[in-house]
Amino acid sequence: MKINKVSAFSDNQRGGNPAGVTVLEGMPSEADMQAIAADVGFSETVFSAPDATATHGTTPDSTVWRVRYFSPQHEVAFCGHATIALGAVLAKHHGQRTFNLRLNHTEISVDGFERNGQYSAAFQSPKTYSLAVEPNHISDALKLFGLQDSQLDKRIPPAIINAGVNHLLLNLMDHETLRQMRYDLEAGKAFMQHLGVTTVMLVFKQNDHQYHARNAFAPGGVYEDPATGAAAAAFAGYLRDSLGQGAGQLEITQGEDMGFKSIINASFTSQKASSVRIAGATHVLP
Repeated sequence: MKINKVSAFSDNQRGGNPAGVTVLEGMPSEADMQAIAADVGFSETVFSAPDATATHGTTPDSTVWRVRYFSPQHEVAFCGHATIALGAVLAKHHGQRTFNLRLNHTEISVDGFERNGQYSAAFQSPKTYSLAVEPNHISDALKLFGLQDSQLDKRIPPAIINAGVNHLLLNLMDHETLRQMRYDLEAGKAFMQHLGVTTVMLVFKQNDHQYHARNAFAPGGVYEDPATGAAAAAFAGYLRDSLGQGAGQLEITQGEDMGFKSIINASFTSQKASSVRIAGATHVLP
């Protein structure tokens, strides 16, 4: 089995979030996929194969790809950076086009692009929604990260945000507090599993169109994600759906405090709950 190692949301062929990518004739067993993801060791490895139950015709354009994502410890319902990496690999093998993907619980699409031998991709996320957070859960989150309530910028209130999976959003007052993010991995895993979130997304607003983010991914056995496309889509949807920002574009910088600077671009219409388009560049890892 060939495992492509691709960094998604990279910045000028550097940084980004590595993903394992497989393009297969048929899906391995769930146990094999979990073992492979653990062996690869990236935050996610994506497995894809033509979906015989949904394929109409024999060209890549007409193929629906069955897709599953695994962290080193468990399956993940949706992963943005691995989808970007998959879009780049599919474009390399099948040319620039839109690829339709069937996930465990929904269907999305990813566009793959090539320019001067470099590949990028953009996916349409699952639909977005958000939920209020109980005050005691906010208090528990602040305790986990060693934060005070006064360090939250509540112009963007804490929320559970979703574009395929749940994330807890905390918006911070200043960039330095974001840079100093610290937490205990095992305590974070217990908290996030109890709350039912995949990551905790901490953000700092630079201006209306530029944000900085860090994402703790303890349930996957990963202290921090260098780039989290699913959370970026959920965040953009939250700004639009709950805070009335309407149609627009965002650039989210993530991973810079880890030494893996990543650039995530989000664009969205004004239609509430609708899909968010997430785009990013990629580069192949040795």
